[in-house]
Amino acid sequence: MASKKQIEANKRNALKSSGPKTPEGKDTARLNSTKHGLLSQEILLPGEDGEALKELGERLRAELQPVGELESLLVEKIVATHWRMQRLERVEAGIFAFDLYEELESMRSADIVTLGKSFIWDANGANAFSKLSRYQTAIERSLYKAIHELQRLQAARRAEGNVSPPAAVDVDVTGIAGEGL
Repeated sequence: MASKKQIEANKRNALKSSGPKTPEGKDTARLNSTKHGLLSQEILLPGEDGEALKELGERLRAELQPVGELESLLVEKIVATHWRMQRLERVEAGIFAFDLYEELESMRSADIVTLGKSFIWDANGANAFSKLSRYQTAIERSLYKAIHELQRLQAARRAEGNVSPPAAVDVDVTGIAGEGL
């Protein structure tokens, strides 16, 4: 346990700290708490293919054809959740790979093993696959909500007030009632 003198010295030193100063330092510090990135506010994480994310966004915008700020916001939400679903698949593969890497020493440095190891560590002794399933359910739910809301808004816009917009109904397709994160 720290002495009263050490605590006071720590407080004085903390007042001198102003955090990172350079843009690179700020970018690094912004991701300090990121472990596996499934719930990260950042869509693109270090090591991920920015060009692939950009192409995904372009394809989905061309397919969904948003009009206006709100529809564009929903398409961005769809892009982000789709990207997280792809990351989730890599995390799952990483968990399997990490379990096997002791036998396959050459995989030790592979990014996917690191991602799996990070998720297992974050699960903190719990069943990593069970926790991953809960994350998947939440991410899928977010994706379907955004898709349904976009469809509802687009139908209302196309009807131009002549027909009431379809009702928004969320359906649980997981078969697991009431499971949350």
